Amino acid sequence: MEHRININECAAALRKAAPEIDIAINEPMSRHTTFAIGGPADLFVMPKTIAELTTALSVVREHELPLLVLGNGSNMLVSDNGVRGTVICTIGLDEVRVGEDCQVTAEAGALLSRVARRAQRAGLTGAEFSAGIPGSLGGAVFMNAGAYDGQMAGIVEKTEYLDGEGARHVLEGEAHGFGYRRSAFRAHPEWTVLRSTLRLRPGDPTAIQLKMADLAQRRRDKQPLNYPSAGSTFKRPEGYFAGRLIEDAGLKGVSVGGAQVSEKHAGFLINRGGASCDDMLRLIELVQSRVREAFGVELECEVRIIR
Repeated sequence: MEHRININECAAALRKAAPEIDIAINEPMSRHTTFAIGGPADLFVMPKTIAELTTALSVVREHELPLLVLGNGSNMLVSDNGVRGTVICTIGLDEVRVGEDCQVTAEAGALLSRVARRAQRAGLTGAEFSAGIPGSLGGAVFMNAGAYDGQMAGIVEKTEYLDGEGARHVLEGEAHGFGYRRSAFRAHPEWTVLRSTLRLRPGDPTAIQLKMADLAQRRRDKQPLNYPSAGSTFKRPEGYFAGRLIEDAGLKGVSVGGAQVSEKHAGFLINRGGASCDDMLRLIELVQSRVREAFGVELECEVRIIR
């Protein structure tokens, strides 16, 4: 009962501090993850400006509620029981600006596809790899997202963020601590990305568009884009490809409930329809176990699991 009172009090305080902010109670997380899986969040908040985001973070922390910040929910598997406390979704913070010296600055909720298109129109190359990643700028910086010939580490110049006390800071260059699917933000989950500035290069808009179209076609040809998924489910083991190991272990098409190893690309676990978090977790464990037995390789899950 006390927990529910805190939720209601926090919601009331948010509405008072930021009257225009979007708030929902018991919001299904399946609506906000690309897996289309997840039970209700006690309190779901969608700020539309950095000022609203800053206020929301302050109010939630004042009420000492558990907090989860997400963007497009593209690398996340949420429990069937939902999320206790507050979820703040940054997807409404989507401003993208082209500056001088081949710079593009984007807010945390801007979809990578939108950032890449904006860069292309400005004749700036370097972000093409990100056009097909179904995530937001903040989440991509958080995990150093990458695909094909690029990763965020190669283009992020600086990032403005809030620390756990609400103070603003800026990380520049190597201070981001980028590595394979990691960053300083993953090491400090209490930090919240506000915006990042990308350093790109001059290029021909037509050539950039052609490259983006080629990468998009390769994705359509090889990836199961017609089913909900979180992209590549496992990190690439050193010296191997996860999808190849899973296929060679005879797991293509194997299902647990509504969760399935894609028949198109074994590196993708998909929601064939009605999959629960438990279905997906059991399938992940099955894949890890079979690959370990067959090849002695430990597959590490790339997807963030929120229980």
